[in-house]
Amino acid sequence: MKKLSLSPRDSRVAAIGLLLFAVVIGYFVLLHWWFVAPLRQIRSDMVDLRDTQSRFAAAIAEKPALQERIAALGAGQAASSAFLAEDDPNTAAADLMQRVVDVVGSHTQSGSCTVSQKVPIPNPPATPGEPYRKAAVSINLSCDIESLAQVLQALEQGTPYVFIDDLSIYRNPVATQQNQAAPLEVQFTLSGYVRPSHAAAPAAPTTGMAATMGQGDRS
Repeated sequence: MKKLSLSPRDSRVAAIGLLLFAVVIGYFVLLHWWFVAPLRQIRSDMVDLRDTQSRFAAAIAEKPALQERIAALGAGQAASSAFLAEDDPNTAAADLMQRVVDVVGSHTQSGSCTVSQKVPIPNPPATPGEPYRKAAVSINLSCDIESLAQVLQALEQGTPYVFIDDLSIYRNPVATQQNQAAPLEVQFTLSGYVRPSHAAAPAAPTTGMAATMGQGDRS
């Protein structure tokens, strides 16, 4: 086997190459992974923290304006004619029953209609996530078809907004045998949203009630 011999120039080049290789290996083994990489990660974290701090500072600076807007929205909601006049569910339920009596009394020109029963419903069920309290009553009517149509229309198109649910209309078979023109027996649940007090006004504008009140099937 021939012994490989290098010229002095090649030896210097090889020595320099080995030295550079050793320096690179030493840098990564001794410096980069132990000092440089952690410092670069710390610098990146500091940049992220500065960005986060800037966003929070901007949000804090907007806090007074947001609080004024929320207060204005709460006052506007409390004054809205869409709510029942009272902020207590029991009193609001009594107003609902009186409203039915008044509507029935003023819409019987084309026939007869009487309120046979009116009962408040304690703790009416609410839709999950609904931001407003409800007042509800159970109503029974005995009406001719013309008067019934007028009463239901007056209830659903007036203000404050009320909602008719669980509507049941039938004719008493016993009364029908005695009188072919026997009135219809009507049962339904009438509900409305209680006016929020300033202290209980939602902390931010919501669309739940607007979406509910905007439904076409308010009956």
